[in-house]
Amino acid sequence: MPAKLNLAGQTFGRLTVVAEAPRQRGLTHWHCVCECGNELIAQTSNIKSGNTNSCGCFRREAVRAAKTTHGRSYAPEYGPWKAMVHRCTNPNSVSWPDYGGRGITVHPSLMTIEGFIAEIGLRPSPQHTIERIDNKGHYEPGNIRWDTRKQQSRNQRSNRLLTHDGRTQSAAAWAEEFGMPRGRLYDRLKRGWSVERALTEPVHSACQRTCHHRS
Repeated sequence: MPAKLNLAGQTFGRLTVVAEAPRQRGLTHWHCVCECGNELIAQTSNIKSGNTNSCGCFRREAVRAAKTTHGRSYAPEYGPWKAMVHRCTNPNSVSWPDYGGRGITVHPSLMTIEGFIAEIGLRPSPQHTIERIDNKGHYEPGNIRWDTRKQQSRNQRSNRLLTHDGRTQSAAAWAEEFGMPRGRLYDRLKRGWSVERALTEPVHSACQRTCHHRS
């Protein structure tokens, strides 16, 4: 018999589940506390899907922010900022399943264009878009930056991230930094090499050992 689901203590968006609430219409519900201090009762499926990720304050802030542009609606930063808020707060957004639907939220300090620019700065060029440094994290101070689409593509969830010398980035970025073909790096890792050895060992060293072994 499968263990009974227990969401108590877990956080989803701005909500922290406190305890199981009385069942409603035969469905399990949970007593939750929002970051803003409000409390609410929410159904299991709505919490886990991200459809309910706050007491409603998140949505209200998004609507208020969209109506309050302070003359920046034509600024280069406005479009990317509005798209960020939209995909995290509007279930009708085509990008909702990958953002708000996964529980990705926008920090309150970034819900205004002024707060956003104060954190991330002005847009360097039309090629720069918003990127989360930790792709599993939220849009929040310290986890967003302007980046080019080329750099962003390396940070997709499907890419393999490697840590070397205290830094983490995609395998493609490491290959370019060390001036080696991407396929060679993947091949070394596939053969069980450590990240450090795969990145730093010269090609001729490996070749010499292989040739010597075969002779």
